[in-house]
Amino acid sequence: MRQIAERAGVSIGTVSHVINETATVRPKLRERVLEAIRSMGYQPSALAQGLRKNRTNMLGMVIPDITNPFFPGVVRGVEDVAYKRSFRVILCNADNDPSKEASYVRELRSYHIAGLLIIPAAGADIAGHLRAYASASVPVVCIDRVPDGWKGDAVLVANAEGAYLATRHLIQMGHKRLAVIAGPLGLTNAAERLKGFKRALNEAHMEIEPEFVQEARFDTASGYQAALRLLRMLPRPTAIFACNDLMAFGVLQAARELSLRCPEDLSIAGFDCLEFTRFTDLR
Repeated sequence: MRQIAERAGVSIGTVSHVINETATVRPKLRERVLEAIRSMGYQPSALAQGLRKNRTNMLGMVIPDITNPFFPGVVRGVEDVAYKRSFRVILCNADNDPSKEASYVRELRSYHIAGLLIIPAAGADIAGHLRAYASASVPVVCIDRVPDGWKGDAVLVANAEGAYLATRHLIQMGHKRLAVIAGPLGLTNAAERLKGFKRALNEAHMEIEPEFVQEARFDTASGYQAALRLLRMLPRPTAIFACNDLMAFGVLQAARELSLRCPEDLSIAGFDCLEFTRFTDLR
């Protein structure tokens, strides 16, 4: 800053005001400072500025599984909006590990982030950590699901209603033996989707066999294993509602392995509308 001040013929304070936007600087002086900055290739330290202000332009974001194509789509939306407003995103992948997630949430506070966005992992017990952010006036938004005890901001989809509509569609197709592959029921979105499924059956005065409710992990492998269990039952279900598209893809794999055709032998409904579902075909 001293070298910039010397080159521009101004005080160090003027340079500081231009860089940090802490006071109005006359246009001619401001342009001299900016020209000196450009000619010297100076890049202000965002970290140093953040330490002075006790806040950076960084947003922390924690997701449970970067290999699940649903989550990168959410991250892309966050990054697009943040970039337009001169914020940058620090992305952390928790690998569906609550302890790793908690570690990331704790460490991000030391970066003086301007806000935190989080999609909680299954079994996460981080509401206390999130409240600590809120008490420090750092905004927190939970996305897609909320941890137990969290009463703050959240952006959610209509999980119960979406599951209800999907199940009602299967019932209207004439199916009488419907099964469901739910996600981890400790997650709010998984529990709500199961609730929507059961609501549709109750309205249709249909009973569901307890074994026709399978719990999986919101991934293809566990959806495949759950589908094999269901499709090897006698009588087997004629329709399966998988509570996310990755598990629905696992159901398709199991059906192919058992030489079942979709939709002739088995109807399958998923949840999320991921891009790859347009290219699935069992005929």
